[in-house]
Amino acid sequence: MKISVRSFAKINLGLQIGPLRPDGFHELRTVYQTIALHDVVRVSVGRGSGIEIRCEDPRVPLDSTNTCYRTVERAMGALKARGRIVIEIEKKLPVQGGLGGASGNAAAAVFALENALRRQLPGPMRLRIAAEVGSDLPLFLIGGTVLGGGHGEEVYPLPDLPAMPCVIALPEIAVSTPKAFSDWDTNVAERGSAWTGEGPHGHVTSAGFTIRNTAKLTNSTPSDRMLEFSREISAWLTAASGEGVRRSGVSAKGGGRAENLLLDLVRTGIENDFEKVVFPKHPELRGVKRVLEGAGALYTSLSGSGSAVYGLFGSRERAAAAAKKLEKHGTRAVITSTLKRRQYWNRLQLLN
Repeated sequence: MKISVRSFAKINLGLQIGPLRPDGFHELRTVYQTIALHDVVRVSVGRGSGIEIRCEDPRVPLDSTNTCYRTVERAMGALKARGRIVIEIEKKLPVQGGLGGASGNAAAAVFALENALRRQLPGPMRLRIAAEVGSDLPLFLIGGTVLGGGHGEEVYPLPDLPAMPCVIALPEIAVSTPKAFSDWDTNVAERGSAWTGEGPHGHVTSAGFTIRNTAKLTNSTPSDRMLEFSREISAWLTAASGEGVRRSGVSAKGGGRAENLLLDLVRTGIENDFEKVVFPKHPELRGVKRVLEGAGALYTSLSGSGSAVYGLFGSRERAAAAAKKLEKHGTRAVITSTLKRRQYWNRLQLLN
């Protein structure tokens, strides 16, 4: 029996890189957000043994280095199940695009496997297996708006941002995440632990707000930056959940609920640290971000280490206009939407 499921993508609403840990990973803080773009993963269980990966995209590994292979192998062991597993991956998402395609595929493969076997892993065990395989894999076991900690594998469901239009720009560039981390470490070593890539007067965020250089920022450590990020998110959540309380002071008359909640988050100064090392190496990505800003995006950022750049918009019409501008500049763009947690699970449903 073959089971087919959708394998969704994610974007990062801010990503802060902390100190290098003893295990070789960097401490991270980020807010993940699932989006409607997806691959399709099909899993079948038959007689015999072993795991076979099938995919027509030559960039997808077909051996034991594939995240689907490693996750399913662990899941089979935990379930004490036997059989020959065939995993077919229909790729629509870019490889090395920062959208979590490989991790989403692995999570989808586990869901499909459970349905094929008619057996289910306990939630904590599923999360443990996911964390062993990939840093951003556990988020796809939750969906919606998710806080990521540790090296990205510690996940905590947040109150969902309402669904809103999203434009994903897909430049034909592959960005290596390990190389991006290496470049970050090099810059931190050269400039000091609090290097931010700012000019002499501060850094202007995509929403037009300036974060000033201060002695506190100059002397801060990577751990201090992690703590500050956590405080900002905590303050945003407190304000978002308060009755009639708006941390940013944005009036409800100025836009819809989704727009105002997003602006609240933007005004914390939340940004993606990878932009500081990826944009200098690939200036065309900075240009893509500027096109989205100029088209009226409420928030725009590199996703993960890239190369995908996205913009969130207040209406489908504005998103469509932004996509057209990107196409005119020679950059492929797709219009999608963010997915709330319930939408994520409803659309993940079996396709058979």
